[in-house]
Amino acid sequence: MSTAVYRDHPVSLSISLVCYRSDPDRLLCTLNSLREALHYAQSQQPLTTTLTVVDNGNDAAALQLLLEQSGLAPQTELICNNQNTGFGTANNQVIDNAASDFHLVVNPDVELQTDALQVALGYLHQNPQAVAISPACKNGNGGVEFLCKRYPSVCILFLRGFAPRWLKNTFHKALAHYECQELAESIHPVKVELISGCFMLCRTPALQDVGGFDEAYFLYFEDFALSIALARAGEIHYLPACRIIHHGGNAAKKGLQHICYFLRSAWHFYRCHGWKIW
Repeated sequence: MSTAVYRDHPVSLSISLVCYRSDPDRLLCTLNSLREALHYAQSQQPLTTTLTVVDNGNDAAALQLLLEQSGLAPQTELICNNQNTGFGTANNQVIDNAASDFHLVVNPDVELQTDALQVALGYLHQNPQAVAISPACKNGNGGVEFLCKRYPSVCILFLRGFAPRWLKNTFHKALAHYECQELAESIHPVKVELISGCFMLCRTPALQDVGGFDEAYFLYFEDFALSIALARAGEIHYLPACRIIHHGGNAAKKGLQHICYFLRSAWHFYRCHGWKIW
């Protein structure tokens, strides 16, 4: 696939990055990788970018220092909220006012391959039916992380998040199906159902037309709900040539509060989109 498919067609990219007491070393890695990916993309074709960091954790001074260390400070807007407004609401502060062709939602625990943005933007330019893409992903240990999902059942969510390993092994085929693990073997783009909010590159008009994230979710499942909304406007694609590393995930290992967030969001998701037990 050619990565310079719109050299004579300037495009604009807006980016939202929401932080809540983010690990500074991890966030600096994210910012450095984002800077390199932006520089590479801009070296290949006319591209204007705006980066907005939304502070949900009263860490403005620390975030400003990290932006300066990464070299991104001059081109970054820092929005400081008085309280933790939640993932979707904070991203919507940027999405609602974006005047770009494409918008990237990215987490502060993600590292981008240098050519990730160039490949992804080129793909969206070539494939107008696609309204959003999800990348190939590895975790911090080098293993494959499956960001694309099928519609979740209650049982699958329990197995994946809370079941002991022996029970997960018993239902490994069902879990693999939910996690779209077959995509690990794919070298071509594939239409998918649900994608992760840790890295979502979308067409800004489509994102705004569906109202961005549903702000009824504080944390978890807002990316699934947005995927369902975006799929009504076009196709969502898994793009294996776009690559990232994700160091987060797994609500069950983050403590009781995150488990409560997860369960509350799951309840809202199923009430809005339909229950599936198995």
